Amino acid sequence: MNQDTIAAVATPPGNGGISVIRISGSDAVKIADRVFAYGQGQKLSEAGSHVFHYGHAVFGDKIIDECMAVVMRAPRSYTREDCVEIHCHGGALVTKTVLEALFAAGAVPAEPGEFTKRAFFNGRIDLTEAEAVMDVIASENRYALDCSMHQLNGQLRKEISRLRQRILEETARIEAAIDDPEHYALEDYGRQLEQTLQPVLERIDTLQASFDDGRLLKEGIRTVIIGKPNAGKSSILNYLSGRDRAIVTEIPGTTRDTLEETIVLDGLQLIVTDTAGIHDTKDKVESIGIDKAKEAVAGADLVLFVLDSFAGYEDSDKEILSMIREKKTIVLLNKTDLEQNIQKEALEKALPFPVIDFSAAEFKGKEALGALLKEMLFSGKLETDHQIYITSLRQKNLLAQAKESLENVMESIRLKLPEDFYFIDLYAAYTKLGEISGDTVDEDIINEIFSKFCMGK
Repeated sequence: MNQDTIAAVATPPGNGGISVIRISGSDAVKIADRVFAYGQGQKLSEAGSHVFHYGHAVFGDKIIDECMAVVMRAPRSYTREDCVEIHCHGGALVTKTVLEALFAAGAVPAEPGEFTKRAFFNGRIDLTEAEAVMDVIASENRYALDCSMHQLNGQLRKEISRLRQRILEETARIEAAIDDPEHYALEDYGRQLEQTLQPVLERIDTLQASFDDGRLLKEGIRTVIIGKPNAGKSSILNYLSGRDRAIVTEIPGTTRDTLEETIVLDGLQLIVTDTAGIHDTKDKVESIGIDKAKEAVAGADLVLFVLDSFAGYEDSDKEILSMIREKKTIVLLNKTDLEQNIQKEALEKALPFPVIDFSAAEFKGKEALGALLKEMLFSGKLETDHQIYITSLRQKNLLAQAKESLENVMESIRLKLPEDFYFIDLYAAYTKLGEISGDTVDEDIINEIFSKFCMGK
């Protein structure tokens, strides 16, 4: 690990109220003393830890800015190194000038994610917690934030540690028996090992299965609104987004192209695509729009199938139904503010999907949609305070590799192979699980993970 004292701006670029410049390393306080002046010649090196001080940033004999500084002495800092933060005014020029002064005083520019990387190498966090840092920053909905904070607090690390410990105990037992067979017998050990590994495999399966839900929490639910022309799809998009995002007229076929909008519904992020009305047409432009609608449906996590309750359930609706039978779908029975020519109860009997009474004109149905959405996508209830969700494809792939190794052990037991065969695959599973937390990971992989971090984090 780089031992230089590093510095970077920790706040977003551009003008703002304040900018925070972070310094970390063995010379952090000494370097800050050359740039930050306060009191009657007082020095930060003589100040107490975790106390803010008012003063000025200086560059040579010139005052750059009026600011605050705080020293955080090791190990009570984000990186477990000596750290200093200088809080200056948030102008782009003044921030740049203070940073240049720190470089002139001996600091070097931090690489993306280098502060968090140092926190990892210094044992303050593991790799799952480091990955969660960026998830917290990128969270765009309440549930994604809860999920990220759950992982940042070490819940996944603890779970992986428990699984590794159970595997380690078995590898130690086999190794002891191989080295000292007179004192450590392995009689009927295969059956015992099988009973030990079964719950481990089941827990790995559960963690793997959480990836799809975790991805939806993190990235948003790709949602497509589909239906025949003039069913009210664009009005529904406007209602859900809270603004006039799509053009709405009484003329069928107003929407000719796909239109995307990100919305938050009851704490969940939806990436919603409005589509052209699907029907038989000879219009070349409409046909292109319909083809795009079909492509959007193919890549969707969720389909909102809009039915016009005034027009009734028609042949064109049945054609659309054939396209979406394999998709997670919610039927929105729209225009319930008008005369009803089809009832919700009849639709529920005829269709394999849940149905919600809806009225974009009267702003009704949004709450019911949010509640049903959670029920469908997240097995009835979102419990981010207690449920561990895998949100990283890297973590999911390593779980799959660990599972494969443990299944090889189970196969060796069934084939009554020697115990040293068990040891090889047990150790492989132990190693792969260790890569999730960073205990057994190559530095190249670590560098790849942290290269995706923002500067100053």
